[in-house]
Amino acid sequence: MNRDRLGKGLGALLGDYLEPEVQQSEIRTVPLKAIVPNPMQPRRVFTESELTDLAASIRENGLLQPLVVRPVADASDRFELVAGERRFRALSALEWTDAPVVIREADDETLLVLALVENLQREALNPLEEAEGYEALSERFDMKQADIAKAVGKDRSTVANLLRLLKLPPSIRKLLEDGSLTQGHARALLSLDDPVRAAELARKAAKEGWSVREVERRVAGSAGKKAKKAKTKDPIVAALEDALASHFQTRVLIKERRGQKGSIEVEYHDAEDFERIFEAMTGRSVGEVVE
Repeated sequence: MNRDRLGKGLGALLGDYLEPEVQQSEIRTVPLKAIVPNPMQPRRVFTESELTDLAASIRENGLLQPLVVRPVADASDRFELVAGERRFRALSALEWTDAPVVIREADDETLLVLALVENLQREALNPLEEAEGYEALSERFDMKQADIAKAVGKDRSTVANLLRLLKLPPSIRKLLEDGSLTQGHARALLSLDDPVRAAELARKAAKEGWSVREVERRVAGSAGKKAKKAKTKDPIVAALEDALASHFQTRVLIKERRGQKGSIEVEYHDAEDFERIFEAMTGRSVGEVVE
């Protein structure tokens, strides 16, 4: 990463952490229980395998880089983690009582940016975690997209595209978060105005392994169908369909017949989806009914 693209004052602070030649005189040993995790850590997912591997490496080779901490306000014997969340967790798993640290003064804004940069350099964040980190910088510290981009060494367009992912329905965000969909898939789905249809395509894409290009093709087809449907469907019926679809998070079709009769079709995609919709309709699980 180009250090010059980091925020003012951040380059020096980050450099003290990233460079292996930390001055020995700067390193202190503090009780591990005196350190609390970074409250602004953007990363939520730490796989057991990576922590196990890191713990094994530390057990064999020792801790090669100290943790970076900052003093906790109004508590001289307590510290807040600035950088090194994975190492901190590994040391806890190894039941170390003390840890080598470098103490730095850092405000909340710097704390969040540091955590973002550390994870971005390791490519450890999934797209949503990265986007939520940028959103926190925007909302908590009133940083503009250009300021965020400069602080973390990214292009402004990259930051803008990631922030758009936060507009996705929860079901699509979950698929993106667990790696079932890529950022490219998600960005293609963003162009759909219908969140239910977008969620439906997302589930199929994840299940059937669609390419990004295939998702783009399906999205374009859906947009065309919706435009055609809007011309022919009674607007009241269409609004009712949309309301039911939003409630059940799946496609709903109202079919009208003569004499004010008709039917309502509620689509499901697999057994698990059926059980979800059944419970939403009845307030009871399938198991309660069939037992």
